[in-house]
Amino acid sequence: MALRPIDNALPTTPERPKKQAKLSIPIQTQKKPSDFGVNEEKKASPLPPPPPPPADASVDYISSEKLKPFEDPESKIQGLVEGLESKDWVKVCESLNDVRRFSLHQSTVLLPILEKVMLILVKAMNNPRSALCKTSIMAASDIFNAFGEKLLDFTDSGAFDRLLLQLLLKASQDKKFVCEEADKSLKSMVNTIAPLPLLNKLSGYVNHGNLRVRAKAAVSISNSVSKMGVDEIKEFGLVKLLQMATGSLNDRLPEAREAARSIVFSVYKAFTENEDENPGEAWQSFCQSSLSPIQAQSIIKAVGSQ
Repeated sequence: MALRPIDNALPTTPERPKKQAKLSIPIQTQKKPSDFGVNEEKKASPLPPPPPPPADASVDYISSEKLKPFEDPESKIQGLVEGLESKDWVKVCESLNDVRRFSLHQSTVLLPILEKVMLILVKAMNNPRSALCKTSIMAASDIFNAFGEKLLDFTDSGAFDRLLLQLLLKASQDKKFVCEEADKSLKSMVNTIAPLPLLNKLSGYVNHGNLRVRAKAAVSISNSVSKMGVDEIKEFGLVKLLQMATGSLNDRLPEAREAARSIVFSVYKAFTENEDENPGEAWQSFCQSSLSPIQAQSIIKAVGSQ
């Protein structure tokens, strides 16, 4: 058999050239000059804390004993109202201290404009700046000590009623130093104003919507009643005082409950002073005939716990 010539062999398929793997080279994004070091700076240097709010350190709270009289009160009184109405709160504080100086040493000079001063005082007391609020409360205390019951004469403008409400509200605040100052002022009010007219002013606040205001009113009523003799208590009304106390006997704040018990016990002592035989029975009979069953039960229980 003849051999097939090599040239006539089947053609071979040529190998495909191997593809070379493509190398992906990451493209570097050029940073803007402003981008350099941003993250690094944030990590290394945190932002500084915000500056503290401006303090009231520029106002000194001067005690009454350190306030001196004016050498020329007639001249000084001319610009007092203007100073109290200033838009500069530091100036207002200075003028409030002037009010205190007038009240303590030259009250007759202040009396003609006292009603207007009291209305401005209430506005300052309602200011959110603590220094202004506290200074105005201190001024109220000195006004109480200087004028006492004369303040009740300002009925047309309601100056006293507005001042009383603001003091009760400030005494109910969370700011301790404002609250304490308002408590002092309320005590000055009780010490300088006769109980009978003051109780008529305070009686409406034992039912106030704010439980703290109710408590502060009950405390002031209790302090006022503790100053009263038997005749004064009877003049104001035994039943009226008991009705004022019953709401506070079951109030949520211990301060209110304690004040109410003190009021009830003062009335009990006044009622039983001339009861030689069976004062307890006479007291129970009086309560049951003068009050509702629930009120009578609360009052009798309060006396029994003393």
